[in-house]
Amino acid sequence: MLRKKFWLLVTLIGLLAILSGCTDVNEPITEDSEGIWNSYFVYPVSWLITYFAELFNENYGLAIVIVTVLVRLVLLPLNVKQLKSSKAMQDIQPKLKELQQKYSSKDANTQQKLQQETMQLFQKNGVNPLAGCLPIFIQMPILIAMYHAIMRTESIKTHSFLWFELGARDPFFILPIIAAVATWLQQKLMMAGSPASQNPQMMVMLYVMPIMIGVFAMFFPSALALYWVVGNIFMVAQTLLIRKPMMADKNNGGDKK
Repeated sequence: MLRKKFWLLVTLIGLLAILSGCTDVNEPITEDSEGIWNSYFVYPVSWLITYFAELFNENYGLAIVIVTVLVRLVLLPLNVKQLKSSKAMQDIQPKLKELQQKYSSKDANTQQKLQQETMQLFQKNGVNPLAGCLPIFIQMPILIAMYHAIMRTESIKTHSFLWFELGARDPFFILPIIAAVATWLQQKLMMAGSPASQNPQMMVMLYVMPIMIGVFAMFFPSALALYWVVGNIFMVAQTLLIRKPMMADKNNGGDKK
């Protein structure tokens, strides 16, 4: 099941890459940009960044921080749903292992019986193994639009923020390091105690994604690295704040039993 979710996620990212790749990322985004992707995804985000930048004396760095946080807040209900789905899967793991041990034979009939009882277990506990993927499906177009908006808004490239130029690479590589560490920590928290932590493919992603983000942040404009840093730090805080009450409820439930 986890393997199916993994390949489903990879397929989704591939499709979105094709969708966003139909437009050159170096092509400036304006209100005159044509196409559904530009008009309804990229330009509204670009307009929002520009709006906040002008509100704070053309501080585009602060505008990126604000818009990133706003986007994450809008996506918060979906992330809560994803965490709850992950916790529900975690809670039934002991029963799933019992079923797998009970039907350990590779015989086709035995495996069919295993699938039937596994689905019954999911239904009984209100668990949808693919529910955790739905939030990702909805989030990805928004997050890719954010990436396009930052890369294609011309005004961003000519401004600075803190110690770096938004249109150039971070000269001290501080942002790439923070982005990589925050990405790793966020994924580590998401996987903690979940079935994904036992899956080799997902564990590979735990280390591959932070390395990719860190390397990209070294060569891409600092504006994009700033977006990754703020977004992942927000996700770390969100996971800690949401997971803590969930674990407290689980422990309280265990005490009552």
